Amino acid sequence: MRIKNLILKNFRNYSDESIDFADGLNVLFGRNAQGKTNCAEAVFYLCTGISPRSKRDKQLIRRGEPFAEISATAEGRYGKMEIYAKITESGREFKLNGNKITKSAEILGNLFSVFFSPHELRLIQDGPDERRRFLNVSISQLSKPYYVALSRYNKILEQRNNLLKDRNLDTVFDLLPVWDEQLCKYAAVVARKRAEYIEMLAPLAKEAHAFLTDGAENLEISPEKKYKGDEKELEQRLYAELSNNYERDVRLGYTASGPHRDDIDIEIDGIDAKAYASQGQTRTAALSIKLAEVEIFKQLSGEYPVLILDDVMSELDLPRRKKLIERTSGLQTILTCTHAERVLYGLETNKIRIEGGAVKR
Repeated sequence: MRIKNLILKNFRNYSDESIDFADGLNVLFGRNAQGKTNCAEAVFYLCTGISPRSKRDKQLIRRGEPFAEISATAEGRYGKMEIYAKITESGREFKLNGNKITKSAEILGNLFSVFFSPHELRLIQDGPDERRRFLNVSISQLSKPYYVALSRYNKILEQRNNLLKDRNLDTVFDLLPVWDEQLCKYAAVVARKRAEYIEMLAPLAKEAHAFLTDGAENLEISPEKKYKGDEKELEQRLYAELSNNYERDVRLGYTASGPHRDDIDIEIDGIDAKAYASQGQTRTAALSIKLAEVEIFKQLSGEYPVLILDDVMSELDLPRRKKLIERTSGLQTILTCTHAERVLYGLETNKIRIEGGAVKR
């Protein structure tokens, strides 16, 4: 999977710009706050329909403008494609090869991308929400059934939580089984897909981490809960878990069990990385997980994703920079940095200088 050209109109600090990418390493360099990360963000947005930096699409529109447009020409094993997105204050519109995309699920699976920046340290340091978000974004790109099941699960969960706040307890206890039957159907899909994904992720992340650290540290990843069995068994188990905790959920006013509460265990040399890892260990572990994600995309889709490394080099020591460049050789990589890094000298790269939201040629 390769991005050949990216066009930005009124996106963040870009007015109207076209950027050509090479198949290998593309280096976006320039001073801080010039638009390097904005360019990388635009690529990821076209791939996933979400920004890795902002929860509101309207924040992507250049100040004072009514809309933003992003379009890309890409090439994969199924040939060329064109993806287009228009963002306005009131909504957005996506097109694939000129055809309007009407469902959010149809945005996914056309272009694949893995995004890593210093903010990804939240994957290790922050609460379970960040790790679930990582799973949701990654698996949704690879599996539309997962994305659909997750969306429906979240909608039913919201309705169940609203019901739990009702003070008419007779109504609550009468309706809970009805909601739970639907909820568990989708919960089982989400739980099973996550378990399968983590089963693939764990050995790949372990190997990537050993490579980056020259075998000095051991990374272990596992689901906090073991979801064993097929989806029907999971559905029955989750239904029983909810049924046995009606009084607890009513007392709390929300649903306290299910895939929306799950977490991942991450250990370095047998110690909980979430609580005790140093900044350097956290950075390397998060990067290892992202490199493992790249390999999963290759295994399941048949081609590598576009790898985006935003301001990563400044956060790594020289030996690990070299390891990272070696590891990503052969991938289309979009790397942002403030200057031509020493580790890049002598390498064949497509260098693109960004200044004030424009490419300086």
